[in-house]
Amino acid sequence: MVDILLIILGAIFLIMGLLGCILPVLPGPPLSYVGLLLLHLTSRYHFQTDFLIFWAIAAIAVTVIDNLIPLWTTKKYGGSKKAVWGSLLGLLAGLFLFPPFGIIIGPFAGAVIGELMDGKQTAEALRSGFGAFMGFLGGTLLKVITVGMMVFYFFKELI
Repeated sequence: MVDILLIILGAIFLIMGLLGCILPVLPGPPLSYVGLLLLHLTSRYHFQTDFLIFWAIAAIAVTVIDNLIPLWTTKKYGGSKKAVWGSLLGLLAGLFLFPPFGIIIGPFAGAVIGELMDGKQTAEALRSGFGAFMGFLGGTLLKVITVGMMVFYFFKELI
């Protein structure tokens, strides 16, 4: 009975981890890692220690990198701190106001608005918006790949 509960909780954490790949309020890779740990805690399914250490490091690294990529790409394309903040606020606004397309359009629009508020010309603002958008896509792709692999190993172990 405890094993079934741990498996169900593990699957819930994996689903939350997948949602966390696109929702900025949920740390996707760490949540998915908890799902792997819950499966490991059952009496029937176990992962090697090296496997668990690798995925713990991967979850932490991807979470840190995901927070740095948008900053790096926005700055690389000439963006300011207002562009970075605008991108984050645009993502949140887009998520709630125009789902699911707002997740894609929001970071771009937010960065552009942030740059325009900072007094930048339209061309500079659009360039920064593109940088923020590319950073968001890069971080999201990295999280999806990492979490997708954890989901794969979770269900591979169950089968």
